[in-house]
Amino acid sequence: MGDPKFARSKTQTPTHPWKQARIDEEHALKEKYGLKKVGGMKEIWREKSSLRRHRNQAMKLIGRVDTTEGHFAREKTDLINSLCKQGLLPDGASIDDVLQINVEHMLSRRLQSVVYYRGLAPSMRAARNMIVHGHVSIDEQRMTVPGYHIRKHEEEVLRYSSNSVYNDPNHPFRVDMEKLRLTMVNEEPEEVGGPKAATEEVGGKAATTDFVEQIKKDAEDAPKIEETIPKEGN
Repeated sequence: MGDPKFARSKTQTPTHPWKQARIDEEHALKEKYGLKKVGGMKEIWREKSSLRRHRNQAMKLIGRVDTTEGHFAREKTDLINSLCKQGLLPDGASIDDVLQINVEHMLSRRLQSVVYYRGLAPSMRAARNMIVHGHVSIDEQRMTVPGYHIRKHEEEVLRYSSNSVYNDPNHPFRVDMEKLRLTMVNEEPEEVGGPKAATEEVGGKAATTDFVEQIKKDAEDAPKIEETIPKEGN
């Protein structure tokens, strides 16, 4: 049965370790979503394992003759509502729509991805570094886990941490990000590889290395910022 203090891992590893097609696909996902250079595969396997559990539960319910009442009706409703709250399904989805979810949908709901999609970072890699160094918070809770699955209602309170240097709208980084955002809004994509695609490339791959180093430097100054915040009782 095992000791409850030492639970087994819920992440399933690939059945065959050396399939080239799978390896190439996972390397492409690792690059696209800015996962860890060492250990990024495990993050993909974790999302695939969660997706497999959702699909297995959906297929079990679809295979039932009658799921309109009783325990199975409640289980079906709970599953759909849970996935809708996680942003994996739209409102009004059915149990069949669960089978349409893929691993990219799962990866796009990670905190790291949502920070980039909402324009708080210029690239996926920069978003990861900002989260790890404590520059991002959900409401008043500072988040330091890039793989956290953010819920739909939490997106509205996703912002820079109160003691982060990037919380200042006049910070040079914020000014550059706003200019980039306005450029992307004003330019319409004429074709694949057009002006908007070029702008996204500038905001994605090209503006990464220097900014990541700046994040690390600003993180070293974070204790000095916290010291200026008055403590309760003083």
